[in-house]
Amino acid sequence: LDTAGGPDPDLLIRTCGEQRISNFLLWQLAYSEFYFADCAWPDFNEAELDKALESYASRTRKFGGLVKDEK
Repeated sequence: LDTAGGPDPDLLIRTCGEQRISNFLLWQLAYSEFYFADCAWPDFNEAELDKALESYASRTRKFGGLVKDEK
């Protein structure tokens, strides 16, 4: 998979309840947000995508740092 020159992913969606990345895009996912859906890939539909995007939109991106009011 050639990803040179492309932007790093902002969001990784993993289906089937698996909470691992299996070394997929290991370096590119360093500051990505992860969303784990319980449904299988064939059942991942527009409603599931909306849930993932709502979850992503509600997060404060830290990019490895702390949020101002965290210590």
